[in-house]
Amino acid sequence: MNDIIDKLGYLAGGSRFRRIYEKLQIGGDKVYKDRGIAFKSSWFPVFYVLAYSDKPKTIMEITGQIAFTHITVKNIINELSSNGLLVINPNPNDKRSKLISLSSNGISLLEELEPLWEQFSNTLRIILSTGHPDIINILKRIDNNLTNTPLNEQVLHAVENTTVIVDYNPELKEYFYHLAGHWLYAHLKGNLEDEDIFTLHNPDKAYLEKGGFLFFAKHNDQIVGCVALKRLAEDSFEFAKLFVDPRFRNLGIATSLIERCISRCKENTANKLWLQTDMSMKPAHRIYYNMGFTENEPPSEMQVLERTEMIMSIEL
Repeated sequence: MNDIIDKLGYLAGGSRFRRIYEKLQIGGDKVYKDRGIAFKSSWFPVFYVLAYSDKPKTIMEITGQIAFTHITVKNIINELSSNGLLVINPNPNDKRSKLISLSSNGISLLEELEPLWEQFSNTLRIILSTGHPDIINILKRIDNNLTNTPLNEQVLHAVENTTVIVDYNPELKEYFYHLAGHWLYAHLKGNLEDEDIFTLHNPDKAYLEKGGFLFFAKHNDQIVGCVALKRLAEDSFEFAKLFVDPRFRNLGIATSLIERCISRCKENTANKLWLQTDMSMKPAHRIYYNMGFTENEPPSEMQVLERTEMIMSIEL
């Protein structure tokens, strides 16, 4: 019998997530049981927060850190407390709340759990990477997307707010020059370097034929942004010519283009992504820093442009 979830496609997204979660939770509980450890997978987020906190936490503080519902956190705390793993005391600063911390039994249990959690982490990395090498960041982006705009709002305004990142095809070649070229000519007052002129007119030869990639942002069926991913070495890339039409900025499109670069790097088992910039690009710098890029010295294989004033990289 065919699985109806397979037939439903995107409509079954929530069910698919739920099913994966339940399989992980059931398997995790069996691991704890087989090791003779009285612990449940569902307790992990709350227990972990308390284990590595430097002071007792309220339910609201725990909820804020793991973004679970108040009732879910409260239920987990009740179970942990019933098993003697927590200490719950009155909050002298707020009579409506309690201060929660690990008990001596909880602290002792932590010593058993830590090495097992490392095993869990290594195994889950392998399991989840079968879906995609960048699966954790993909899930984080989905989570952030739903936090910023809940599903009900997106359903109502789906036609107005559709942005997708697509790979290069020959029909998109003209957009690379139309977007990045016009901006760069204006930004540099026409003083382009040889590398700029060649790549803007020949992005396929400059990037694709040398093991790189090109991505475009399509907003409501209109191409509004682009970025090139240049291969530097077997294990490193550089992104360049990132541009978003000014009419479509502040929609997270530049971040989405960089995220696609990061994902593609991981698909190609690269461990570092580089970029070059000048000091006038302050809005772009904020994006780079927020995403984890840091200032660095250029690798030997990077062709540093004359106008470059800062080089950044991120470990993947």
